[in-house]
Amino acid sequence: MDRVALRGLKARGHHGVFPREREEGQTFIVDLVLGLDTRPAAASDDLTKTVHYGIVAEQAVEVVQGEPVDLIETLAERIALKCLEHEGVEEVEVVVHKPDAPITVPFDDVTITITRSRV
Repeated sequence: MDRVALRGLKARGHHGVFPREREEGQTFIVDLVLGLDTRPAAASDDLTKTVHYGIVAEQAVEVVQGEPVDLIETLAERIALKCLEHEGVEEVEVVVHKPDAPITVPFDDVTITITRSRV
């Protein structure tokens, strides 16, 4: 299976369990790795035979900017399901970064990584 990766998609969302997170929002960063067979697109040089990663990026950002959820696990799941709606995408790895998580000790990042497939 071939891979198309999108790294560092940034969007502001209002996800979290604390009122401040819901009210003020924060930046979330999303990395995606889409698993698909790119041979038909490569052979024909035809965009319609592969995934349009620009549209996938826009949809992932829309999910982050959309309906608030408590957990980044839920957010990652929603993004994964949106990616799997694209014909040809057989598998997706989603990493959601929450670099401004409300943690009281110094840290660089909090992430959740999930992998989902059509199977």
